[in-house]
Amino acid sequence: MRVRDIVEQQKIAALALLDISAKNRKMVLRNSYLKTSRQTERGKNADIKAYTIPADQHDPLTMEKMINILLGQGIEVFKSSADFTHENHNYKAGSYIVSMAQPKQGLVRWLLGRTFYPDNFYTRNVDGSPKRPYDMSTDNIAEYMGVDVRPVSMAVSADLNVVTDKVHSIGAIEGNEIGYVIEGRFNDAFTAVNLLFDAGIEVRRVDKSENGVKAGDFVIPPLGQGDLLNNIAEETGVSFKALSVDPSGIGRPIERLKVGLYRRYLAGNMDEGWTRFLLEQYKFPFDQLYDKDLTKSNLRKYDVIIMPSDNMNRLRGSDEDYAAQFPPEYRSGLKEDETEALDEFVKEGGSLVMLGDAGEFAIDEFNLPVENVVEGISTKEFWSPGSALRMSFNNEGNKLAYGMPDEGVALFLVSNDVYKVKRNTRNYRVNRIASYKDRDILESGWLLGEDHIADLAVGVSVTHGEGDVVLTGIRLQFRAQTHGTFKILFNALISRE
Repeated sequence: MRVRDIVEQQKIAALALLDISAKNRKMVLRNSYLKTSRQTERGKNADIKAYTIPADQHDPLTMEKMINILLGQGIEVFKSSADFTHENHNYKAGSYIVSMAQPKQGLVRWLLGRTFYPDNFYTRNVDGSPKRPYDMSTDNIAEYMGVDVRPVSMAVSADLNVVTDKVHSIGAIEGNEIGYVIEGRFNDAFTAVNLLFDAGIEVRRVDKSENGVKAGDFVIPPLGQGDLLNNIAEETGVSFKALSVDPSGIGRPIERLKVGLYRRYLAGNMDEGWTRFLLEQYKFPFDQLYDKDLTKSNLRKYDVIIMPSDNMNRLRGSDEDYAAQFPPEYRSGLKEDETEALDEFVKEGGSLVMLGDAGEFAIDEFNLPVENVVEGISTKEFWSPGSALRMSFNNEGNKLAYGMPDEGVALFLVSNDVYKVKRNTRNYRVNRIASYKDRDILESGWLLGEDHIADLAVGVSVTHGEGDVVLTGIRLQFRAQTHGTFKILFNALISRE
């Protein structure tokens, strides 16, 4: 089979589809009409009549990204032009409504509605162990993007307009001679900060909520930079609000950190690719590091090293059968020298960010005082394949949680970690970033054995020598889609001292 043969087969299939459609035009159109009209009627008579999306979101710019995803799927979305009240909730002008009375009501229900994966004879093996879905047991984009969406049982009656174009707000700039504040609750605030760094602007970060700013906000001095702020506000949607006090007395100066992203060979690592894509989207500069770059002398150039989520055997290079498929020069693995270099990097003041499963490597190799409590547990006892789990953030006690809401959702995949601090004299070195709720943890998907993770840590930062190791437990940036947890990674890439 040659590439040309594949192209010819694709051409034949495409032309055959067009030929059949042309010869059976009336039947195709009638079937399309029947399908869309029946789905619209079904949605109209469903218990849930619509999903409302309030304008006052924790991160309204991320809400706009979600709206654009819905529009890209051909879903009809309405926007309110005035305040209204519906089912005892007050909504501000600019809120969105997605009616179920439309042809793609089934897709709407799956993307915005709370869903539970079936647990029955068909999803269990003969021995009672659960069968793994391909990867996800829920695809509710609102949950893992951190957007507040509410199902309503009555059709919304308000002054509504159909959204016809992509949504993109332009940030406002308040006139000021003192300085400006950028709210740290926006993911796009980090894009704005990176653009300010590019322009050589001094940026400070707030550690205490006072003087009209919150912990995690960014402040900058008044700028005589022409169109700089206007361009950033237009590109990112971030607003620059006026400060009421001298910015030099608020927070601490921060700087752009030198970031390295580990990239192994052995056919590459999908999670590394998504991490790379995400950093590029939010304007974080970084270097790609291969095994040969993990030397003690070279790592001294960096402030933060990111280790994407990975299979432990492949990360260590101990999967010999898999490695044998590749020439020796394209094999990979963190051996003793690379591990010692990473250990010394952290002890000398560096920050090592271990995403998802990669945390197990740091726990084992650096003898960290934490354990992954779900490691080795039978799937009959604990099981959560691609599920949305409820958690709370330590957004005042850990700088990695700055800008996060009080509560949110963790997208938990089968191989992810859950942390518990070991009882020893080094407990004080461990600081939680976020914790699972103590009960009713499942938001959407499939969860067995919630008692195994109730009130335990989603992620932690561990002091190791002069530096720290960040164990996220989950893949914060999974497929560059989990906007609700991006900021934890972004905070790790901004100066924290």
